[in-house]
Amino acid sequence: MLTVEKIGGTSMSALQEVIQNIILFERTGEQLYNRIFVVSAFSGVTDLLLENKKTGAPGVYHRIAKQQDFHRPLKELIVKLKSINKKYVDLGLDLAVADRFIENHVKEAQTYLENLANILASGYVSREGILQAAREILASIGESHSAFNFTNILLNMGINTRLVDLSGFGDHRPFTIDQRIKHAFKNIDFEKTICITTGYAKGTEGIMREFDRGYSEVTFSKIAEFLKPQEAIIHKEYHLSTADPALVGIENCIPVGYTNYDIADQLADVGMEAIHPKASKPLEVSGIHLRIKNTFEPAHPGTLITREFVCETKRVEVITGTDKLMMIDVYDPSMVGNVGSDLQIMQTFFDYNVSYTFKSTSANSISIVIWARDFNKKLISKLEEDFEKVTVENVAMVCLLGTNMDQPGLLAKSAAALTEDGINIKSAGFALRKVNIQFLIDPEHFKRAIIALNKAMG
Repeated sequence: MLTVEKIGGTSMSALQEVIQNIILFERTGEQLYNRIFVVSAFSGVTDLLLENKKTGAPGVYHRIAKQQDFHRPLKELIVKLKSINKKYVDLGLDLAVADRFIENHVKEAQTYLENLANILASGYVSREGILQAAREILASIGESHSAFNFTNILLNMGINTRLVDLSGFGDHRPFTIDQRIKHAFKNIDFEKTICITTGYAKGTEGIMREFDRGYSEVTFSKIAEFLKPQEAIIHKEYHLSTADPALVGIENCIPVGYTNYDIADQLADVGMEAIHPKASKPLEVSGIHLRIKNTFEPAHPGTLITREFVCETKRVEVITGTDKLMMIDVYDPSMVGNVGSDLQIMQTFFDYNVSYTFKSTSANSISIVIWARDFNKKLISKLEEDFEKVTVENVAMVCLLGTNMDQPGLLAKSAAALTEDGINIKSAGFALRKVNIQFLIDPEHFKRAIIALNKAMG
C-alpha cells in the first residue's frame, strides 16, 4: 500500500525512535518501501531561522528585516546544526559528509540573502517581496538539513532511500509548487524505494506567502494529492485524544479512534491542529483518508480521519479549547434596526488582517473573539472612532466537539458542569449543525473547565 507520511519536528529529533517505530516497525525487505516521508526540520531549528513559534523571539530573518548584520547568526546556525549532526553519529550518520553538506548549503543561502539585503538597502524595490523571499530561503534550510541526515542514515543501514529535495537550491526553473512536486517524483520506483522529502517546497507562488509556518503540512498534502496514496499519515509525539492528557490526566482520556475532516477543522480553529486546515482540504476533496499516529506507540492504530465518518452513537468526542484569546465587544445603541453595522465591523477586521474564532450578536452589541497574538491597537482605535463603546478583555474558550452530538440536554448538562465548579460563562454559541459547542470563560478557569466538562461527559 502506497502511503505519504509526515514526520513533525519533535518526532524528527527523536530519530532513533522514528527509525525503530516508523521505518522498521513490523517491516522487513520489500515491506520497507512504497512510502514517502515528508520531514520537518529538527525541533527548534526553524525557530532559530525565522522566529520562535511560541514566544515570538526573533531569529535570523528578523535581523535581515531590520537591515542588521546577519552573518554572525548564520555562523552560529552552522555550529548549532553541526552539534545536531553529532547526535546521530551512533545511528550511522556520516558526520564529515553531513557537516560538509550543511556548511555548503548555508553558505549558498548566505549568498542569496546578501543579494537580497543589498537590493533591500537600495530602496528601489518593495520590502514585502524581498523579505518574503528571505523568509522562504531561510525556512528551506531546516528541512534540507533533516532530510539529508535522515536519508544518509537510512542509506548507511542498507535501505534503498532517495532524497527528494524540493527546496530548489540551485534550480532556477520557474516551477510552481505542484510542477516541482510532479517533476521531482517522476520516474521513481516506489515499490523499491523509500523517499525522504523536504517539508519546504519552492514554487513561484511562494509556499510561505499563504501558509507561513504551516508549509510542511501543505507540502505533505500536495504530494498526497498528486500521488493518490491509499492513506496519508501524520506522525506526532502524542495521540489525538478525547481531552488533553496534560490537563485531565492520561487515565481520564483515550485516543480518538475515528473522526472526520469537519472535526479536524474545528480542532485547528482553537490551535489543536491535527492538520493545518488548508492542508486538509485537498485530502478531503480527493477522498484520501488521513491517519494521525503517535510516533512513540507504533502498535497503536491512531486516529483515522475521513470525509464521511459520523459516530454511530450521540456523544461528545473531543473536549478542547484555548486560553490565549481576546474578546472585543463593540456596543452602539444605533445598531438596533440598522442594516450594515456587522458589515462595517467585519470590514475593519478585514482591513487590519485580523481573523476571528467566535462571534455573538445582540440588538446593540457584537462580541468578537480573536487570538491574543493578533491584537492590534490600531484596530481598536478604528472601532472606537466608529462606535460608542469598545471593550477588550482576555478570555478562554472551551469546546465540545463531535460528529453526532445533537441531543436534548447536552447544552444544559455542560453548562451545569461549569456552574457546579463555580465557573461563570461569559458567552456561548454553536452553529446549526452542532458539531462544536463553545463556551467563553475567564482564562484562569480554563484548566478547571476542561476537567469539569471531561468529567461530566465521561
